[in-house]
Amino acid sequence: MIRRASLVIVGALLGATAMSVIYSAVVPAQAAGPSTYKELSVFGDVFERVRAQYVTKPDDAKLVEAAINGMLSSLDPHSSYMNSKDAEDMRTQTRGEFGGLGIEVTMDNDLVKVITPIDDTPAARAGVLAGDYISEIDGQSVRGLKLEDAVEKMRGAINTPIKLTIIRKGADKPLDITVMRDVIAVQAVKSRVEDGDVGYLRVISFTEKTYDDLEKAIKKIKADVPADKLKGYVLDLRLNPGGLLDQAINVSDAFLQRGEIVSTRGRNPEETRRFNASAGDLTDGKPVIVLINGGSASASEIVSGALQDQKRATVLGTQSFGKGSVQTIIPLGDAGALRLTTALYYTPSGKSIQGTGITPDIKVEEPLPADLQGKVKPEGESSLPGHIQGASETKDGSGSAAYVPPDPKDDVQLHYALDLFHGTKTDPSYPANPEKAASAAKK
Repeated sequence: MIRRASLVIVGALLGATAMSVIYSAVVPAQAAGPSTYKELSVFGDVFERVRAQYVTKPDDAKLVEAAINGMLSSLDPHSSYMNSKDAEDMRTQTRGEFGGLGIEVTMDNDLVKVITPIDDTPAARAGVLAGDYISEIDGQSVRGLKLEDAVEKMRGAINTPIKLTIIRKGADKPLDITVMRDVIAVQAVKSRVEDGDVGYLRVISFTEKTYDDLEKAIKKIKADVPADKLKGYVLDLRLNPGGLLDQAINVSDAFLQRGEIVSTRGRNPEETRRFNASAGDLTDGKPVIVLINGGSASASEIVSGALQDQKRATVLGTQSFGKGSVQTIIPLGDAGALRLTTALYYTPSGKSIQGTGITPDIKVEEPLPADLQGKVKPEGESSLPGHIQGASETKDGSGSAAYVPPDPKDDVQLHYALDLFHGTKTDPSYPANPEKAASAAKK
């Protein structure tokens, strides 16, 4: 998946997978048959041969971990084993906060470039500026490091210092700045008012903070724009890789008065779970347009699918990623965890998201700039090797290009939505009418 160019928040959601997470205890399974245990004895023989005769002495722990991951990767692209570090990174992602500096960074000419320091964070208070280049971290050069490795070095326990060597335009020599790490809360929802009368809500990820951030954002928009002037809301789920299932349900519920949001269906019929909306619409029934593209996956597909099926919102953009499987996080010994696919998601109308994704009501392509043409290719769940075949999957598959212009004035999909709100464009699917969904459910 191609995500927004050159935007990574230090220590947060790096390489976030398109997933929705349920935490679970270990459930005992039926005992395997004799042939299975015979195969396991073969594995034991191979393991001992490798330990005893491989040309260099292997690390036993790494051998076992590789064997486990080999087994899990043969199932589907999203099942995996997480060692203690990986599991802690997952917990950090879902909490939506971490110990760090508070800067958005990218790699540029083998150096870490600061896109922007986040307001009121250690980096901002220490004097780090947008456009600075970090050449050394605690005296170690960043040249040759991957971005995620440099980010990992900047993360750490709160109240611990880190020294950054910075190259700044206009400075005659590198600057050494010491920053004291602190808790950085990652903003899950960003908002603003477009054209003075449309609320814009961008959900970046589904962490433990998402619903609370959404509620605050809507309250702020209501305070800034009188109710009789507010035409509606754009809910931007583009480039959103997913996150926690309960947050996807809560965000959907924020716009719904009634009806099913999503169902999860496992191996056995009795494992089916249905999640329904409760009364109360934070937006007071104002029209909603949801933006999606090939970077909208999992939890963001649950939200867009629920609002579309319940006729609460008009979905605009291009085909979503199609990641419709549930990963259950099962704690294991020594703080590791098993991430195992245990169910599939279905929209309220009963359509599987897996390998298909959400089809927008209004298809609007986002033009690629000249420097990205031929480089950004449509990708989706259906193109992943070994993906689970979805019940609704067709030969066309899922996914589309995942690109959003950095400058909103160049955002064709956003401006198409604004034109619908202002009546300069019309479409039969806008505005959506929840009463049509309610009457269809009664038939």
